[in-house]
Amino acid sequence: MDQRGTNAPIGGDLLADALVAHGVETVFCLAGTAHSFLLRALARHGVAIVSCRHEATAVLAADGYARTSGRTGVALIKNDQGLPNALTGICTANAACSPVVVLSSLGPRSGIEAGGDYHAAELEIAVPVAKWVRAAPSADRLGEFLGMAMKRAQDGRPGVALLGFPQEMLGRPVPETALRACHAPAAPPAADPASIARIADLLAAAERPIILTGAGAMLSGAGDALSALATRYRVPVFGNSLGRGLVPEDGVRGFSWPHAQGAARRADLVIAAGIRFTQRLGYGLPPRFAPDARVVQIDISAEEIGRNRPVDVAVQADAGQALRALVRELDARGAPPCPEPGWITEALAARRARIAEVGTEESGDIHPYRIGRALRDLLPPDAVLVGDGADILNWLHGVYFVQRPRCYMDHYPFGSMGVGTGLALGAAAAVRDEARRTGRPPRPVVLLTGDGAFGFYCAELHSFTHADLPVLVLIANDGAWGTEDHGQLKAMGESHNTLLGKSDYHLVGEAFGFRASRIAAPAEVAPAIAEALGQGGRVLLNILTDTEAGALRKSDPRVQTVAFEDLASSLKTLSTPDVA
Repeated sequence: MDQRGTNAPIGGDLLADALVAHGVETVFCLAGTAHSFLLRALARHGVAIVSCRHEATAVLAADGYARTSGRTGVALIKNDQGLPNALTGICTANAACSPVVVLSSLGPRSGIEAGGDYHAAELEIAVPVAKWVRAAPSADRLGEFLGMAMKRAQDGRPGVALLGFPQEMLGRPVPETALRACHAPAAPPAADPASIARIADLLAAAERPIILTGAGAMLSGAGDALSALATRYRVPVFGNSLGRGLVPEDGVRGFSWPHAQGAARRADLVIAAGIRFTQRLGYGLPPRFAPDARVVQIDISAEEIGRNRPVDVAVQADAGQALRALVRELDARGAPPCPEPGWITEALAARRARIAEVGTEESGDIHPYRIGRALRDLLPPDAVLVGDGADILNWLHGVYFVQRPRCYMDHYPFGSMGVGTGLALGAAAAVRDEARRTGRPPRPVVLLTGDGAFGFYCAELHSFTHADLPVLVLIANDGAWGTEDHGQLKAMGESHNTLLGKSDYHLVGEAFGFRASRIAAPAEVAPAIAEALGQGGRVLLNILTDTEAGALRKSDPRVQTVAFEDLASSLKTLSTPDVA
């Protein structure tokens, strides 16, 4: 019944029906009156509503949900102050190619002032950072516009679709026939057979080929083809970001890009499948890659092909389809496997040896490697690990390797600190929904964050508790903006505005209903993590790490996993070709 006391369906019912028709099981929302009728309808459908404390987190949680589940994440926000707050989440999700739909209520049309600060284009602020931005013109068309938002979020390169609607639409009567059928997803483009044959020719001539995989490879379901290429044809796979775990990172056939990227410059053939040549990949240029390496680029977006570096074979296609076509071509030819990739082991020998000897002390301050090693040894292969921060994420990349798809995410590529908390919230909700559908126990979700990053959205611990979502939060607390502190010390011999102090963040956890403790000795780390994983629920460990540990990353390229200088024109001492 709407606010006028009738039983006629209203806009909120229509929008809820449309969301359910699209398979939505969970939404993320900042509580408020803006979505009252929609929230009521969703609750009646049994859709879970996860309450957030900040609009950015609502969108970030929808992003984390999408990355973990492969389904579209949905966030509900209010326009006005809410949309500016949400921009960090929108930027992060859109850059990560996450299919996310943001529903933004607009103020009452009667409140628009002729001489006021707002005009008809209230959503305009999001246009540069979202994939699709529209406002529904009437209540009876909410289902139609929601369908298009879902389609645009998913089709081609996925991203954020923002749909606005005046708040009063949710309470207005609508015809029962207003709900439109769901849009069928567009068929992804297939690869040109001649291009596939050309790639097979290049593989036959290559001695040191590699495949690079990113979010596009994951989103296209390329895991089966990559596994065949890595095992049957011995083409090593280097995964980055959401592309990690498509081939298990065993150090033989599958590799983590952050850990193994130093070997890439020895490759004579580089196949980039669903991955962008961004700064993290050295823009595809020397010194990260050999100047004479042959380059194949497979991407669903034509504008990505040839980004920063000309390519030898350009394939505008769905990465999964193209790689499966390549496997079929190699099988049809009876192609022999490529040479054993022992050259990668040789290239990484110095790095592996150095990492193995660092951070093994049983007394004194806790080295960040100890946390990463404990997670490597204790987490099951299907656990979801969310990384956040700067120094701790760099250390993690050195010792933690992903074994399965959709089991790792961090703030790449947008790089905004603190977003890991929202991503982990969404991941925990996705794991809960997955467990309900499959009947299997929920997978562990772990957030590993720095103390600086944790401070951005620490109130979101309440969101986990309020929604009864299990999570293990590990705070690597070095009492500083570590990367900034050691960068200043190296550049100037002194630092300013970089020290935070080792605050009692475990008390923040306790305040929001977490079991929480302070870990100060190396020997305590692994047992505390093991106990937390065994007990389940919500646990926060405030792990006091060595404030001075980060100095090594500024002086020893063997332990660097993220380089911030990659262009040959701007290389500094640290960023030699041996950095990674």
